[in-house]
Amino acid sequence: MNRKLLIAIVAGALALMTSSCTSDNTSNANANSNVAPTTTSTTTAPDNSEITTTNENGVRTETRTFRDNPRVSKVVVTTRDGNRTVKVYSRTGEEREMKSGPERALDATGDAIADSVGFVKDKSVDVADKTKDTTKTVVDKTKEGAETVKDKTTDAAKEVGEKTKSGAKTVVDKTKEGAEKTGKTIKKVIPH
Repeated sequence: MNRKLLIAIVAGALALMTSSCTSDNTSNANANSNVAPTTTSTTTAPDNSEITTTNENGVRTETRTFRDNPRVSKVVVTTRDGNRTVKVYSRTGEEREMKSGPERALDATGDAIADSVGFVKDKSVDVADKTKDTTKTVVDKTKEGAETVKDKTTDAAKEVGEKTKSGAKTVVDKTKEGAEKTGKTIKKVIPH
């Protein structure tokens, strides 16, 4: 009889453990089904940027990435329980919170966003722009001067050409006149 009792106790314990595991799996499945699915979408935005939107567990994150802005690399807008925070990241990785005009974070220009959080414009860009403008001015003036020199050279060459032609005509005329006088003189000296 002890043996039958022992088998019954072991069978009861196994049944209890099996039902306990089944209820744990059911509760885990229910917990997982209550989690909201994650959704992600990407759209093109102004000022050569792109916005990636993610919804996860009731939190909406919009990340606007700038491809070529020298001052701002990205803006992250997070909305949780109706509260919105906007963080702006510089090209060097510096992070600042955007407090003025956060509603414009997803459509304002990169420079406007950088100005609103106090990211300073790189002075070397200004110097490069001024150098570029100065170089263009020098090139334009050099081109203009070369055209003036070309025009004056052409005019002078024409004038020299005309004077040479005129001088050559004079030489031809005088030579012809001299030859005619010589011919007359020879006729006088040697009669035919």
